[in-house]
Amino acid sequence: MIYGAMKFSIGGSLKLAFRPWVEGLENIPAHGPAILASNHLSFSDSFFLPAVLDRKVTFIAKAEYFTAPGVKGKLTAAFFKGVGQLPVDRSGGRGAGEAAIKAGIQVIESGGLFGIYPEGTRSPDGRLYRGKPGGLARVALATGAPVIPVAMIDTEKIQPPGQVVPKLMRPGIRIGEPLDFSRYQGMDGDRFILRSVTDEVMYEIMKLSGQEYVDIYATAAKRQIAEAAKKKETERPGT
Repeated sequence: MIYGAMKFSIGGSLKLAFRPWVEGLENIPAHGPAILASNHLSFSDSFFLPAVLDRKVTFIAKAEYFTAPGVKGKLTAAFFKGVGQLPVDRSGGRGAGEAAIKAGIQVIESGGLFGIYPEGTRSPDGRLYRGKPGGLARVALATGAPVIPVAMIDTEKIQPPGQVVPKLMRPGIRIGEPLDFSRYQGMDGDRFILRSVTDEVMYEIMKLSGQEYVDIYATAAKRQIAEAAKKKETERPGT
């Protein structure tokens, strides 16, 4: 009920203001479980994708969004619950990853749509980075659910880092045909297969998005960018 109300209000406002275009909507099943694997360009990705779908899609979100104190914290928690996001503690290393996988499996087993970003974090520069094999592939192989590749287009241009007011422009969403990995079901402990499945999904996302692919993790790229910026700062005259 809350999700429906939030989708009507927020989703309706997003569609009215930004008029996102969509291709491949017919690839989303009318019922039954599926994994939506998307590139990740912007914080708004988790809002634009559900806005254009008739069905509820569940993403995982940082637990901090649900546990902040005070009135603002309660409103934030209500908002994220309302838009179909599940809290997962990401600060605990391997345990955090297991919690995310468990949450995804529960969504699939309940017949729902589970949204996941294989890159693990937002792209720092608009390029597509190597997918992490731990989440997407393990949920797919543990459940046998089809994986639907999704490409978010230009969402990073709506509100770049440091820009307070969003830019009114049309983002796009391309939805690919479902990928069937059921032949590997139950083999979620095989690291080679996990890597192979993840790479196949990332290749399909790349074809849909047209992004340049970089064969390193986005988290490593962010560290490199931060280190380069720090080095440049220390090399400035007078510092």
